[in-house]
Amino acid sequence: MSQYQVTSREETYTIYELTEPGTDSRVQVCPERGGIVIGCQLHGLELFYLDRETFENKTANIRGGNPILFPISGQLENRSYTWNGQTYEMANHGVARTAAWEVVGTNTEGEASITLLLRSDETTKQSFPFDFELIFTYALKDGELHTRQQYRNLTADQAMPFYAGFHPYFNVDSKKLSYHTDATRYLDYNDMIEKPFEGVFDLEGLVESVTLLDTKKSEISFPVAGGATVRLSYSDIFKYMVLWSVNGKPFVCVEPWMAMNSELNRQEELVMLEPNGTLDANLTISCQR
Repeated sequence: MSQYQVTSREETYTIYELTEPGTDSRVQVCPERGGIVIGCQLHGLELFYLDRETFENKTANIRGGNPILFPISGQLENRSYTWNGQTYEMANHGVARTAAWEVVGTNTEGEASITLLLRSDETTKQSFPFDFELIFTYALKDGELHTRQQYRNLTADQAMPFYAGFHPYFNVDSKKLSYHTDATRYLDYNDMIEKPFEGVFDLEGLVESVTLLDTKKSEISFPVAGGATVRLSYSDIFKYMVLWSVNGKPFVCVEPWMAMNSELNRQEELVMLEPNGTLDANLTISCQR
C-alpha cells in the first residue's frame, strides 16, 4: 500500500479523501460546499464535529468541519459595509464558504494533498467588488493537516481589503477547557467588556463568542474528546483567536482570524493587498494522544 493516497467518491456531493495509512490519518474535503474540510482524523482520532444535516442541505450554513472565512471573518453591522462611497451587503463570514471551489490538482508524492481554486465572479462581486483568486492546498503529512493558502488580488488599479480566517469545530467532552496560549486578555462579545484571560475558559451558557486579544506566539493548544490535545499553529497574520460554541452541542470552535468582528465597518486593521499582489499563509492542525 502506498504511503499516501487521494481518492474520491460520490455522496450528496463529491468527497475527496486524503489518507496516510502509516499514521492512521485521513482528511475529507468537499470542494462544492465552500472548499471545506468536513473530516480530520489524525492518529486514529476524528477531531472535527459535523452536523451532517446542515452539510447535506445546500441552502444551510454548514455547522461543522472547518469553514473558510473570506473576505471577512465574523459579522458586519447590519450585514453591510461601505467602500469607495458605495454600500454592499455581505453575509456572515463572507463569500468563500458558500461558493463551489474548483479542484486543480492532487498529489501523493511526499504527502497526500489536494489543491482548490476559487475565483471571483459576478455573484461574489455583488458583495465584494474585487477580482480575486484563492488557491488553497490541503496537505496530510506525518499525521498533520496543513492548509496552505494563497490570496491574490487580480484587481489592477486598487488594493483589496480583507481579513480571512477559519472556523474549525472540534469534538469535546466539556466546554470548560484549558487553553495553552500566551494571551492575557480577551473581549467578551456577550457584554462587550475586555477581561483578563487566565488560561481556562468555560463556554457553557454563552451565546456570543470571545476573542483572545494579545497573543504573540502564533499557536494554541487545548484538550479534545478522546483524550487528545490539539495544537493549531498558523502564520503571524492571524492576530486573533476566537472561541465559540452552541449550548447543548458537543463542540468548541477555536478560530484564527486576521482581524476582529466588523473590521470592514471600522477599517482600522484591514489587510490591504496591493494590486496584482499575493499573500501566502498557512494553518497546521496536529494532535497528540
